[in-house]
Amino acid sequence: MNSTGRFAPSPTGPLHAGSLVAALASWLDVRARGPQAKWLVRVEDADTERCLPGMGDTILEQLAACHLVPDAPPLWQTQRVSLYQRALDRLASAGRAYPCGCSRKDIDQALARLGQAHQRHGERIYPGTCRNGLHGKPARAWRLRVPDGDVRWTDRRLGAQNQDVSAEVGDFILKRADGPWAYQLAVVVDDADQGITDIVRGEDLADNTARQILLQRALGLPTPSYLHTPLVLAADGQKLSKQNGAEALDTRTPGAALAALKAAAVALGLPTGTALTIHEALAGWVPAWRDLYNLAP
Repeated sequence: MNSTGRFAPSPTGPLHAGSLVAALASWLDVRARGPQAKWLVRVEDADTERCLPGMGDTILEQLAACHLVPDAPPLWQTQRVSLYQRALDRLASAGRAYPCGCSRKDIDQALARLGQAHQRHGERIYPGTCRNGLHGKPARAWRLRVPDGDVRWTDRRLGAQNQDVSAEVGDFILKRADGPWAYQLAVVVDDADQGITDIVRGEDLADNTARQILLQRALGLPTPSYLHTPLVLAADGQKLSKQNGAEALDTRTPGAALAALKAAAVALGLPTGTALTIHEALAGWVPAWRDLYNLAP
């Protein structure tokens, strides 16, 4: 089977140095697998409240300026909601998903009664309050009924991984109270529909992998291979992100775009060469990436 990879940015802001690292790594991972491999771009705009108007097009323009051009027209999650609804209907019919009437306050109070007070910035572990019915409350969201036990997988960079989703997360949300589809369900449905075989993304998303594997299993979908790249850190040591004021990539000129690509290559531990055009630089990095991860030509 031919390899298909993807870069799936959320249009909550323009690309920054950290997101370009993930885009370049994904692009290189596909290109190192030969001419039949495909690289796709998906704009993850399902969370309409957080996404900014026109930002998806801005991101696509930034990628094009860096010559990271997908092999098919980009997909937009807001045009795919019928697929998510069909997946949720399947899960509900099989008893794998159920409606939940709990607010965040309800969950915090339930955790406090169990002696498991929610820690700020920590995971709010759902205690299963609505697993056996809404108890007269209106439905606010839909959740996956998570089985007990560890989920195990092997990350191509991080090695053997495991997580007990039931204990560390609980039954997680598939569709939220305010209407938008949850990231976990949308990304699993989209990856399967697009035939994604190899996912390369930032290490901050590694914690989502076990939840996505559970959803893949529940829907009878294949599980791609995973590789999580090193994070680009801000001066204070925190992950570089839109939330902490990461500067937008300057791709307004070929020179600026090349400089951004070289910085991304350095973050991935790849040689960049000197005085290269964008095309020559990218062509030169592919063998290095292939050798680094022991991929077949």
